[in-house]
Amino acid sequence: MIERIVSDLISSNVFVLSKNDSCIIIDAGAKIDSVKKAVGDKKVEGIFLTHGHYDHSARVMDYIHEFGTTVYASEFTKEYLQNSAYNYSEGKFTVSDFSNFKFLSGNGCLELPTFSVQFHQLGGHSKSDMMFKVGDDIFVGDVLIGRDMGRIDLYGGSKEKMSESLKFLQEVEYETMHSGHGNDNDKKTQDKVANLWLRFLSR
Repeated sequence: MIERIVSDLISSNVFVLSKNDSCIIIDAGAKIDSVKKAVGDKKVEGIFLTHGHYDHSARVMDYIHEFGTTVYASEFTKEYLQNSAYNYSEGKFTVSDFSNFKFLSGNGCLELPTFSVQFHQLGGHSKSDMMFKVGDDIFVGDVLIGRDMGRIDLYGGSKEKMSESLKFLQEVEYETMHSGHGNDNDKKTQDKVANLWLRFLSR
């Protein structure tokens, strides 16, 4: 089961994926009380950050304090969390203690007690973009958001990397894409959207 929580930070999404008595959390923008309600009595096996912008990570230390678990994120995320100019929190959010973080590079698969989570380094919206895949669901942060792609004019954004990411997402087999904002979409819909943006980026 996947529950979506819409945060008060630019209406970013937080997802709680539950299976049996365990769960994992994707992104950390929502207030802790709403996340605790979704988690209930389940054990949190990990927190996953799709990228380092503040609307997706600003409450990560609250989540760590509450659930006592590991945060998984791209190796480039640390740079964003340490610097409020890079995470766009306007001086309101930084992280200095990374003892509960595990930084990932490239692509691979994390085998947690209950969940198998594939990861792949993306890019384009930020250097820290990461895709996570659980079963037939993928979580892509702000790389692709419904009919839109993520902004490429922010720190670490890249037209070339965005093109690479969109092409990669077209190759991935999945049923549902969960983005950092807005509603879920199926692969057929998102492949068409990716094609439109790839044409735009090739100009």
